[in-house]
Amino acid sequence: MSGQKRRNRPAGIAAAGVVASAVARRAVLAGASLAAALLLAPPLAADTFTYAGDAMSTTLAEGSEHALLKGNARIDTEDMRITADEIELFGKDFIYAQCRGSVRVVDAKRGIELSSRELFYNRKEKVARIKGNAVMTDLKNEMVVKGGFIEDRDTEQLTIVQIGVRILKKDLVCRSEFAKYWREKKILELSGMPFVTRKGDEYQAARIVIDLDTEQMTFEGDVKGLLTSSDQEAEQKPKDGADGQ
Repeated sequence: MSGQKRRNRPAGIAAAGVVASAVARRAVLAGASLAAALLLAPPLAADTFTYAGDAMSTTLAEGSEHALLKGNARIDTEDMRITADEIELFGKDFIYAQCRGSVRVVDAKRGIELSSRELFYNRKEKVARIKGNAVMTDLKNEMVVKGGFIEDRDTEQLTIVQIGVRILKKDLVCRSEFAKYWREKKILELSGMPFVTRKGDEYQAARIVIDLDTEQMTFEGDVKGLLTSSDQEAEQKPKDGADGQ
C-alpha cells in the first residue's frame, strides 16, 4: 500500500459536474446551429439566402448582427445574385445589405440586371436603392434605364429614377430629371424637363406619359414638338399634286 488515502468525491458535486458539462455541450451546439442558420438560411418566409467572400468578419450577438464581406463578395437569394467588392450585412437575419464597388445585380426571375458603384438592399421589403452611374437593363421589355439614383420596388413593380435620367428602347430615346416606370403596366412617366425623340421626331412638355406597348404618348404643360416625318410628308404632297396637273 502506498499509504495515500483515496478520497471519494461527494455525489452532489459529481452530479453538478455532469449537468454543467451537458449545459456547455448544448450551448456549443446551439451556437453552431445559429451560425449555420445565419450562413445558410435566415428565417424569412420562402427565402433562401447565402453569402460569401474572400474574407469575412462577423458579429452574431442578438441585436448587433453584423457581417462584412470583402473581395469577390456575393449574396445569393432564391431568384437574385448580388456581387460587389465589399458587402456589409446587418439587421435581424441580415435583411439589410450595403454593397460598394463594382456592384452588379442579376434578377433572373424578373429579367433585370443592375450595375452601379453603391447599392442598398432590403431583403424583407425587396427594395433596392442604387446610386453612382446606376444602370438598369430590363431584358423582358428590351429597355435600358440610366440615372444618378435608381430605386427599385419589387412588390410594387415600380422603378423610380432621378438625376440625369436616360431611357433607351428601340426607336425611343428619353431624357428627364425624374421618371417612374411601372414594369408590369409598361407605363413610363417623365417629368423635370422631359425630352423624347422617336424616329427623328422630338417632343417636350412639363410631363410626358408613354405607353411602352403602343408608344402612345400623353403630354401635359408647355407642349412643344418637332415632327420630322410629318414635315417630310408635307413637302412631298405639293410635289405629288404638281405632277398630277
